Amino acid sequence: MPPRLLPLLLLAIAGAAALAHGRIISDDGTLPGTALRLPSESAAAAAADEECEMTYGFLPCTSKAGGNLFLALAYGFLMFKAATYLSAGSELLLEILGPGIVGGLFLPILGALPDAMLILVSGLSGTKEVAQSQVLIGMGLLAGSTVMLLTLLWGSCVVVGKCDLSENSTAIDSRDTKRFSLFGSGVSTDLPTSYAARIMAISVLPFIIVQIPKIFKLHSGHRFTLLLGLIAAALLVLAYCLYQIFQPWIQRRRLEYARLKHVMSGFLRHAQMHAFGHLLYDDGTPNVPLIEKLFHKIDLDNDGRIERGELQAFIIGVKFEDVDLDSNLAIDQVMADFDTSQNSIIEKGEFVNGILRWLEEAKHAVVASGAYSKKFLHDFHKKTGDEHNLLLDKDDEDGEAIENPTWTCFKAILLLLLGTAMAAAFADPLVDAVHNFSNATSIPSFFISFIAMPLATNSSEAVSAIIFASRKKQRTLSLTFSEIYGAVTMNNTLCLAVFLALIYMRGLTWDFSAEVLVIFLVCIIMGLFTSFRTKFPLWTCFVAYLLYPLSLIIVYVLDFKLGWS
Repeated sequence: MPPRLLPLLLLAIAGAAALAHGRIISDDGTLPGTALRLPSESAAAAAADEECEMTYGFLPCTSKAGGNLFLALAYGFLMFKAATYLSAGSELLLEILGPGIVGGLFLPILGALPDAMLILVSGLSGTKEVAQSQVLIGMGLLAGSTVMLLTLLWGSCVVVGKCDLSENSTAIDSRDTKRFSLFGSGVSTDLPTSYAARIMAISVLPFIIVQIPKIFKLHSGHRFTLLLGLIAAALLVLAYCLYQIFQPWIQRRRLEYARLKHVMSGFLRHAQMHAFGHLLYDDGTPNVPLIEKLFHKIDLDNDGRIERGELQAFIIGVKFEDVDLDSNLAIDQVMADFDTSQNSIIEKGEFVNGILRWLEEAKHAVVASGAYSKKFLHDFHKKTGDEHNLLLDKDDEDGEAIENPTWTCFKAILLLLLGTAMAAAFADPLVDAVHNFSNATSIPSFFISFIAMPLATNSSEAVSAIIFASRKKQRTLSLTFSEIYGAVTMNNTLCLAVFLALIYMRGLTWDFSAEVLVIFLVCIIMGLFTSFRTKFPLWTCFVAYLLYPLSLIIVYVLDFKLGWS
């Protein structure tokens, strides 16, 4: 949704107050259904007749299922925008301070901030009884986010990034002729990616610590193990951030990918100038006849294929000097990306498909306002140039100085403050809406937060990961999976530390054995599965996909059938 529609959404939420009643509160000051995780039909019916109190005194809240569904979607979108602003602000900070500290310390923490904020507010407000009931939403988000990243997103990246496997099971970049062969196609990553998976597996240690009293059936020591788990989680956050600072290999990959994207944008802009027309129609669909005409223009000898010399003659006019990119490197990257048959020439079909892929990625990277004009590709080129410069180490003599560091710093702080303020303001209403929807529908709040809330806080990262994976290159797939493992690591450390601090400070009961078991099983299974191998045939996506419904079944059976909680 374009930023100019944000005020309309806020107005719609405010207008809904006329039809909404507010937060459901019973006569004793507690929320209905707090005694049980699965509200009964009578409790849900009684909740509909209760008086209510608006969040902050003016935000709408209703006892009706449809109204709470709308509010949850609206607040979820605002949390998504908060995550977007935090990401943009952190990238600008990267420009000011360089990748070492910011990329290793601030970016991982800011990326996990929306989740951490939702977890925090889930148990802050209300009485202790209300907090004990609502904190289950925080646990649902924590478990749902981790499980979604390692199952649905991981499996989807294997599917969209699959390539033909060679005899030694290594994926061949950009070659996908075996289609959906379970053993003949798949993905491969580099060795450092498996290290990231091992770090993720180690990050489950705090979950094990807090479960010690349950494991050994101890009747005391619960508070001590909570504190010990909190300390362990905090130390792991610090250790992970220091590792990112002193071993910034993920940031170097981002720099490499930023260079590729800037080659893409420069090539597309130069191509549009020489094609005498728009590569995209006004509705955003590609102008294939113009792309084919461009192919014949580059094909100087009219033999139906573009050779390296012909590509060099065309690409020499592309201005890459603003980010210090060598034209030979640009030619190598274009050939590697377009030449899917790997015969050192670019055929007409390969050229058209390559331009279509690049245009699709440009559309995802830049939100066009109105027609897809030349300004659209100009904006894409400027954005990729900025991303490249953001990731340059400012200690490198080839890096360029920032034109206006004061304004950039001000803009970064403004975006971070806006994102943080939005996350803080709308986290509590979102938790309330989910809790009230649970009461109105008799659906346990854990399952609602497990399934739906990760979409609000992780959807932008998920889309970005799938786009990276669709490049069908080992280097971009390695980056994709590394970032998935990194996000899970932050869930298991930073978000868990916030959750444990909340439980400890408010004196709440730690009663989440089934949920912890699900997180532990998924992290350990996927961690062991990915820590000691770098090649993943297509059939491995089903291992990840099946873990998602299995997680829901395990929690349901243990909590509501066997009475673990």
